[in-house]
Amino acid sequence: MGILEQMKAMSVKGQPRVQTTRDRSTCSASQIMVSPCLQGDISHCVETTVPQVQLPEDILHQIHALMPLRDAAQAACVSRGFLRSWRCFPNLIISIDSLGIKENETNDDEIKSDFICRVGHIIQNHSGMGVKRLIIQTYPWSNIHPSYIDSWLRDAITPGIKEIEISMLRYGGIKYNLPGSVLSSSEIRSSIQIFLLAECSFHCAAQIGCMSSLKKLNLHSVHITGEEFYGFLSNSCALEQLRITNCNDIICLKIPCLLQKLYILDVLGCSKLEMIDSNAPNLSTFFFSGHPIHISLGDALQLRKISFRRYNSPDALYYASIKLPFIAPNLRTLVLSTSDETINTPKAFGKFIQLKYLEIVVSTSKFSQDYDLCSLISFLDASPTLESLTVRIAQPTIRRDSVIEDSSGYSRPQCFQEQCHDNLKNVMITGFCSAKSMMDLTISIIEKTKALECLTLDTTRGHDRRFAKIDKCRWMNKEALAEATKALNAIQRYVKGRVPPGVNLKVIEPCSKCVC
Repeated sequence: MGILEQMKAMSVKGQPRVQTTRDRSTCSASQIMVSPCLQGDISHCVETTVPQVQLPEDILHQIHALMPLRDAAQAACVSRGFLRSWRCFPNLIISIDSLGIKENETNDDEIKSDFICRVGHIIQNHSGMGVKRLIIQTYPWSNIHPSYIDSWLRDAITPGIKEIEISMLRYGGIKYNLPGSVLSSSEIRSSIQIFLLAECSFHCAAQIGCMSSLKKLNLHSVHITGEEFYGFLSNSCALEQLRITNCNDIICLKIPCLLQKLYILDVLGCSKLEMIDSNAPNLSTFFFSGHPIHISLGDALQLRKISFRRYNSPDALYYASIKLPFIAPNLRTLVLSTSDETINTPKAFGKFIQLKYLEIVVSTSKFSQDYDLCSLISFLDASPTLESLTVRIAQPTIRRDSVIEDSSGYSRPQCFQEQCHDNLKNVMITGFCSAKSMMDLTISIIEKTKALECLTLDTTRGHDRRFAKIDKCRWMNKEALAEATKALNAIQRYVKGRVPPGVNLKVIEPCSKCVC
């Protein structure tokens, strides 16, 4: 039973719960099938013959606020209490899904006109007061005229609003430029806590003024310069989370020291970015994905987690090993991703004194055949308190130095006895292969780690990341399946006998769901 039916069922027993012919005649058939509240003026569509739900109005408003947009609009058509509540309904989520519009490529212009009409009526029937959350998503249209968006924003963004999300679709269509006038009121600016912009321009940012309550800011593919952005951030002293993605007009990203509460900074795919200069003193989580740039995080003594990916770089792991111990000396969690590594990872210059969890993700599409996987051991030597290590080979590695195909067999290296580890308990290697350097890495870990409890060698693309919802593994081609067989053979010959009795060795092999 839907929300609308449940509300009708709450009427007094024995009284009619459906509209009479006279009542229905006031609304057209199309208005009945699609909620009248989404079509036009709704005051004449309220059932006058149905006894109203007798609940305190504040409770009625709370119930109403929890409903999805379409259910809330429909409920307002059968209850005067909900009708009054609709005038200040707090969650305006505008999208084709929330309005129940089905995509139909053959009638795109007609569907777009329907979307614009419905949104206009929703905004018209709302008083503009009481909106706490406004989400406008224009997908799948990239050519809605900016005047419509401007009008919706002017009517819906009122004092007291807490969350604004404007997500445009820019695919060769009209570029939307957010007008500063919609945020000109100090009462509006002081109430906004969450602000998300996607696929538009935001050149008025520096002139907007103080955003004293803004806690979360997310910009995706937004045209804004570094100077404009710095001016905006300088007026957002309550900011706690900042995420910028594909903002390609920013060359230098400066984070002012005024952001005392900022603890999460995510910077992804900004193609023209050359430098990140953060002076936020309490940053605890930093996520970077992009080409090589200069990174300065100030003292960063509170920084506990870094996820770091440098693409189009032959030395991402090299950079991490020699720079990150000094950029973030108190790290607890470190995730490194690379795809173009050609330089072996050197012995680290500094120490990750507090590092507990380390994950290294290697994509083998451009990964050098000559890279010595065993050089990753330098991260262990630099992390005396490490408890968990995961090495992910994104695609099972096909190497020419397989120990199974080497007629001379495999001999253990003698050069990794410098330091033992008393804290490392769990080690997982996915995409495990039969390469000699992989054997060197695995055996060195076994011999250097005294507290090891569990060693997982996964010859697939990662059993712990399989597609659980569809009961499917990450696919493996015939070459990868053949390499998995070699890897299993190498584990049996050279690894299994070296594992101490107290260590739980888990060997994962491909199953029928790994076949592409």
